[in-house]
Amino acid sequence: MLHLAQSGTQNPLVPNLTELILGAFAFFLIFGVLAKILLPRISKVLTERTDAIEGGLQRAEEAQAEAQRVLEQYRAQLADARQEASRLREEAREQGAQIIAEMREQASAEARRLVQAAHSQIEADRAQALQTLKAEVGSLAVDLAGRVVGESLSDEARQRRTVERFLTELEQQPEAAAR
Repeated sequence: MLHLAQSGTQNPLVPNLTELILGAFAFFLIFGVLAKILLPRISKVLTERTDAIEGGLQRAEEAQAEAQRVLEQYRAQLADARQEASRLREEAREQGAQIIAEMREQASAEARRLVQAAHSQIEADRAQALQTLKAEVGSLAVDLAGRVVGESLSDEARQRRTVERFLTELEQQPEAAAR
């Protein structure tokens, strides 16, 4: 280094004064232009961007709040629908039970009617069989009495009286035996 200082050449680390002044002037000129023109634009763009981001966040919060309200409405509607479905199922069960009870009552009434009709038919058949049996027994009794007496009992009035007397005696025998 000493060698360079003695040779009269300028030190490369020390700048030339004119270059230093020109460089400083250019720096301040560019800095001033940037500060006057570019800095407000950058500031404006940054402000707009901040507003857009904040507005986007606000819109997102509003959308989220709206989504939450809609979700709550859907949940309330779903709860109402479930409650309505439960009520309808219960009504259907009650109606089903009522229909079953009515059908059982109708079946029971029909069964009673059929039993009553069967009893009436049996009673009518029994009465008819008894009447037929009395006629048969009467006819047999007249024939038998005619053979025992040895004469014909062809008189109808006499036959009836004999049959009636015979049947009355037959009916009284089981009553007497039961006592």
